[in-house]
Amino acid sequence: MTKRTSAKYKIDRRMGENIWGRAKSPVNRREYGPGQHGQRRKGKLSDFGLQLRAKQKLKGYYGDLTEKQFRRIFGEAERRKGDTGELLIGLLERRLDAVVYRAKFVPTVFAARQFVNHGHVLVNGKRVNIPSYRVKEGDVIEVREKSKQMVVLLEAVQLTERDVPDYLEVDHSKMTATFVRTPGLSDVPYAVQMEPHLVIEFYAQN
Repeated sequence: MTKRTSAKYKIDRRMGENIWGRAKSPVNRREYGPGQHGQRRKGKLSDFGLQLRAKQKLKGYYGDLTEKQFRRIFGEAERRKGDTGELLIGLLERRLDAVVYRAKFVPTVFAARQFVNHGHVLVNGKRVNIPSYRVKEGDVIEVREKSKQMVVLLEAVQLTERDVPDYLEVDHSKMTATFVRTPGLSDVPYAVQMEPHLVIEFYAQN
């Protein structure tokens, strides 16, 4: 198991929230952090602590991105015209692994990264194995023919814990998804509240 794959079990507990809304989250059993001192840690967070937590939560949600990756995406959102927080969410949701996860082709965002890495995904008919590949509006994402009967795929489609958002048009009988439009914060079906405005404050001050 890779470091990042195992991280999903720790991220929920560290945040004290079931950030993906998964039935198997350890937070469903106990809400305190990992380790022997986890139960003692729940003090009031400072402004910096709240900002850092918001950044870690958003970073963790998309497969525990590295700080370098996340900072680069934030920098791009900051340079564009418009609301930086909304733009940040839009850029994160345009990642190919995020689209594969949203389309319910796989059960977790970590599985989505692996699925793309292993060459199971086509974008507009061409194989793309880069999880951070940025899809555009109108792009068609599909599972390649040889991979359509994979158990992980068939199980993910049956998951009831999350729905496909309306900025994707998905046909599970063909295992295709069309990226209709770039979403804003209110369009994204997060299981917990995400606070990109706190992420902006974090980078403004650090």
